[in-house]
Amino acid sequence: MFMMFAMTSDSVGEIIKEVKREFDVNNTQASLMHTLFMVGIAFSGLFLGFLADKFGRKNAIILGLSLFAVSCYLFLVGTSFSFILGLITLSGIAVGIFKTAALALIGDISTSTKQHTGTMNGAEAFFGVGAIIGPLLVAWLVREGVDWKWLYVIAGGLCTLLIIMAYKVEYPDFKQEKKLKQESEQQSSKSNFTSSLRLLKNRYAMGFSLGAFLYVAAESAIYVWMPSYLVCDATSLSDTFSCYSSGPEQTLAMYAVAVFFSLRAIGRFVGIWMMQRFNWSLVLVLFSFAIMICFVGGLFGGKQLAVYLFPLTGIFMSVIYPTFNSKGISCFVKAEHGAVAGIILFFTAAGAAAGPLIMGVVSDAYGGDAKYGFIVATAFTFLLFIGLLYNYLFNPTEKRLAEIEKSEYR
Repeated sequence: MFMMFAMTSDSVGEIIKEVKREFDVNNTQASLMHTLFMVGIAFSGLFLGFLADKFGRKNAIILGLSLFAVSCYLFLVGTSFSFILGLITLSGIAVGIFKTAALALIGDISTSTKQHTGTMNGAEAFFGVGAIIGPLLVAWLVREGVDWKWLYVIAGGLCTLLIIMAYKVEYPDFKQEKKLKQESEQQSSKSNFTSSLRLLKNRYAMGFSLGAFLYVAAESAIYVWMPSYLVCDATSLSDTFSCYSSGPEQTLAMYAVAVFFSLRAIGRFVGIWMMQRFNWSLVLVLFSFAIMICFVGGLFGGKQLAVYLFPLTGIFMSVIYPTFNSKGISCFVKAEHGAVAGIILFFTAAGAAAGPLIMGVVSDAYGGDAKYGFIVATAFTFLLFIGLLYNYLFNPTEKRLAEIEKSEYR
């Protein structure tokens, strides 16, 4: 599931180029392809995250996948830009429904908080694979003269297979489901939107959610604005990267985003092993420090240094978001996993939407130079590091995770 929707969500850069040509829209209008998708996810995470707790993981996953498949197939009949934007928004809502249920399910099947973190890294690693496949597939379709909308049709086909698999797969047995239902009734008389809002007052939910916001704002800076930052002043498209020396440096400049996604995917697969064996809070503070140094070096060292440092952040970013998700969810009983996953997902989507937008506004205010936007992104990485340093030094979740480990993971 994670790989399938990443194929569409992380292809937005390639798709926007085709949308601008086909519908004759400007950059701001075309950027709605990214923004409205994230708004849909954010809305779904906040308002519909409780569905996984109230109606069960299986039903929520099938509902979300069904909505996503419908939205994908309808791309074939889309002839107006407004209709396409409507489908983009619907697909975002669908992702929010099935992803919160999937995140809750990972908690259900985990036997410890450490295993939870490892499994989450595995799921997010497949997201990283989809982020590589999607843009390559769009580029191939366009090169072969095939409409870019067929990317969504292909994703819809994969989604249909996933619906069948979700229907047939074995979920936690009836006794476990009954236990979850009883716990849900004890925690809050009824799983609903109000119960989700109550989590906004919880320090664990908000702490990990704010961390996710800062992380995703910094991450999206790389895959949204790095290509613009690395572009040299040139008189023709063929000279776009002429300021780099010929050879590996010039090639890296052209494929920097692909390198970033590849390193992020590799790092998440390694994270399955690493997060089982090392102190998660120490790993995160060290990796967040490395990210901050890469941003500072790429910003003040210029394009020639950024072409190496910005893609390198992929390896350090790899384990941060899955760990935020798993530890944040693990701070709550399993009966609330859907709701808290929705809250974290809301802030994730908000960071993905707001981060690049703020960077774009700041860059435009200073003549359109992307380096001013990266000053903002560097500030995001600094705040992320400070928060994770506090987490490592004071370990505010240690007692809570131990309590949950004892009561929920037997």
